[in-house]
Amino acid sequence: MFDLFKEKLADAEQTVAFGSRLSGACESPVCIYLHGDLGAGKTTLTRGFIQGLGHKGNVKSPTYTLVEPYELADWQVYHFDLYRLGDPEELEFMGIRDYFSDTSHCLVEWPERGEGVLPPPDIDLTLSYAGEQRVIELQANTEAGLRVLNKL
Repeated sequence: MFDLFKEKLADAEQTVAFGSRLSGACESPVCIYLHGDLGAGKTTLTRGFIQGLGHKGNVKSPTYTLVEPYELADWQVYHFDLYRLGDPEELEFMGIRDYFSDTSHCLVEWPERGEGVLPPPDIDLTLSYAGEQRVIELQANTEAGLRVLNKL
């Protein structure tokens, strides 16, 4: 485990802006696990991340599809939402390992549901409630994750 980064986010707009800032700090492929209760802002943050890399369209939650791919100029971004995953083995059937490459960023909501199949994260990101605001905490787990946190 490496450094911990913590910041308060006043609203959804700041959450999107932080996601954009986070994507700008990712110069190499990263895997980010997104932790937090329902409605904590995981998908909102992911929208900012993907738009920060140049995506102009909608960013929707992949709750029913498990993964939404985004082909961008320099990266592929894969947004996973494993909330409805019945068994981690389902990830093997969808070829989960192919998504984690040297040209992709992977953001995974509800990663504990894919435990044992998912690769370890570079960053564990947690969104929690603080009254009307949110608190975001990022824990770097690898050298790649530490480089991202140092740029923030």
